[in-house]
Amino acid sequence: MRVIVTGAQGQVGRELLLRAPSGFNVIGYGSGELDISDSVQVEEVLARIKPQLLINAAAYTAVDKAESDIERAYAVNRDGVAHLARAAQAQGIAVLHISTDYVFDGNHTLPYTPGDVTAPSGVYGSSKLAGEQQLQQHCSRHVILRTSWVFGAHGNNFVKTMLRLGRERDELAVVADQRGCPTSAGSIADTLWALATIFRRDGMLKWGVYHYSGAPACTWYDFADEIFNQARSEALLEKKPRLKAITSAEFPTQAKRPGWSVLDCQTLEQDYGVSTRSWKVELQQVLQQLGSASLVI
Repeated sequence: MRVIVTGAQGQVGRELLLRAPSGFNVIGYGSGELDISDSVQVEEVLARIKPQLLINAAAYTAVDKAESDIERAYAVNRDGVAHLARAAQAQGIAVLHISTDYVFDGNHTLPYTPGDVTAPSGVYGSSKLAGEQQLQQHCSRHVILRTSWVFGAHGNNFVKTMLRLGRERDELAVVADQRGCPTSAGSIADTLWALATIFRRDGMLKWGVYHYSGAPACTWYDFADEIFNQARSEALLEKKPRLKAITSAEFPTQAKRPGWSVLDCQTLEQDYGVSTRSWKVELQQVLQQLGSASLVI
């Protein structure tokens, strides 16, 4: 089965290329090779490659920058998805699309289900939700996979930032009143390939919205603490910095972060048998990968 992966240079995109199972002919496009905000490029590439499946890992993910770079955020996250959706529908291509916990307002106290009411509080979440809506409107065969707190060996993410700051500082202040589920880019890629494998076998999926994240839920403070504990064990840090728990109000950002980003992933497990993974185990694998490949900044 021929598959196009957009956003192939991003965190999840790189893992999608690295983890592609046998039986798939995968063609990856980074943003420099395919700008999904350009409808002509999208139509030309899909018509030339003629894939049976498109996995869209392309996105504008600079959450704070999006607050001032509104036009570009929507050009990629909304309009780009619309271009992919229309071209895919016209050419009979199924679409797997990655979305985010930021489509919710973060005021919940129970894990968000795929059917819960969306209410994004910032430009990034609003543009991603608009992209979901474009895909739902223009492409009948699609799966939207929402995820949260993505980390991995490639690209910029919280794990790599903590490792860098841990080398530079003796003490770090980390937000302790936001709760979510760290999710490795590799596990997201594996989940998408599991869906793609079922699609290749059956020619269809249960189209719609699903959630996938790591487990269990934790705060950014908890996440940072585990990163430093494991990094010391893996000899990636000489010493663990002191951690100071602070509130979101003490760490202001341009974009408001959801206080609650816990996703309910039961539907994905019920429909496809895909279970959540321990983010602590995934973290250890990422740290080992960073250490062996000298990828740590």
